[in-house]
Amino acid sequence: MVTGRFAPSPSGRMHLGNIYAAVMSWLSVKRRGGRWILRIEDLDPQRSKKAHAEMIEDDLHWLGLDWDEGGLENKGSHGPYLQSQRHDLYQHYLDRLIATGYTYKCRCTRADIMTTQAPHQSDGRVIYAGTCRPSVLPCPTFDSHAPGAVRLYVPDSDICFNDLIAGPQIYNLARDCGDFILCRADGAWSYQLAVVVDDALMGITEVMRGNDLLLSAAQQIYLYRLLGFTPPLFAHLPLLTNELGQRLSKRDNSLSMESLRRDHTPEQVLGLVAHAARLTDSTSPVSLNELLSIPSTLFPR
Repeated sequence: MVTGRFAPSPSGRMHLGNIYAAVMSWLSVKRRGGRWILRIEDLDPQRSKKAHAEMIEDDLHWLGLDWDEGGLENKGSHGPYLQSQRHDLYQHYLDRLIATGYTYKCRCTRADIMTTQAPHQSDGRVIYAGTCRPSVLPCPTFDSHAPGAVRLYVPDSDICFNDLIAGPQIYNLARDCGDFILCRADGAWSYQLAVVVDDALMGITEVMRGNDLLLSAAQQIYLYRLLGFTPPLFAHLPLLTNELGQRLSKRDNSLSMESLRRDHTPEQVLGLVAHAARLTDSTSPVSLNELLSIPSTLFPR
């Protein structure tokens, strides 16, 4: 069965870009009779709030985007659906990766890494130079008690995949990101490890999200292979932007769900999303049932 998911971070109120991703994922799954999972990605205890998660659920219900599994009530057989409750699972799969010999402890700070960046690397992406990488790999020993983050060695080879929306993709992880973190020095789990474990164990077959995460897809495919999982299909949506051409964020109050719900009906918000996705020729109000009947080249056949 086709299984998709929406996995928001409860760090604030959703904006139109978040709703765009949720609607498109829901439509892609439901038009093929699949199931849709709501996972709460609350790995960051400083920014994640239960009140924000409750608002996310309320906003989705308001739009009619009901989920088959997940949410705060942990409905379903693949839970828990809050990442903060999945520590033991992440530890199990981290131990499996450590056993490969291709992980090592890293003491570098972000400031240390930034000093190695070339001047042209100004897009905010931090590429690790391998400062702490062992001279011999696979690493013959791993000191779990040593201070530092746990990094995963990546080979100087290409990860190729066909994105259902963005098309053929080729990434060389050594060049494009370097060895990446699985667990931070403070014990916090990395996004890449948590997402791969969660999507694999929850049976996700399709991941639809913003195209700012295309590189993450390559990192995740590498992890899927190391752990013996089958990667899902990936579909990365073009990002929505504001009137200044800037990608939407939770700081764009005029396009937050608080403002949208105050000034619009659910059908009007869906009309905005449908027009942004080129499903309709105008921003006229539209229902979810009407959107289900509209074919879209964005969706896999």
